[in-house]
Amino acid sequence: MARPRKWRKVCCLPERDRFGPLNDPINPDCFVTMTIDEYETIRLIDLEGFNQEKCASQMHIARTTVQAMYNAARKKIAESLVNGKVLRIEGGDYKLCEGIEKSCDCGGCRRHRYAREAMEKDTI
Repeated sequence: MARPRKWRKVCCLPERDRFGPLNDPINPDCFVTMTIDEYETIRLIDLEGFNQEKCASQMHIARTTVQAMYNAARKKIAESLVNGKVLRIEGGDYKLCEGIEKSCDCGGCRRHRYAREAMEKDTI
């Protein structure tokens, strides 16, 4: 019997779930699908500057799993850019962060968004 897949902690869903060429009509055969958890590895490593070990700790998975997901996500981004395919972000084995963990350092969960919005209001 196969071992069940472990849920990955994701701190926020993407604001947009489709990216691609603007000058071509959408062909249903020209899609690349990235999972939400792969998107989260790209967000944490490339945008937030986490290393793979910190990303793994944040998502509650093994570093080797992060490495595999990150490599798969980068390949999908490259396929979308080079071959002009639409990139869809959907699915995966994830649970959204509620921002209740004291060790939450993601920057994207509900608690961090509210804190950021409050700081922006104070500076205006």
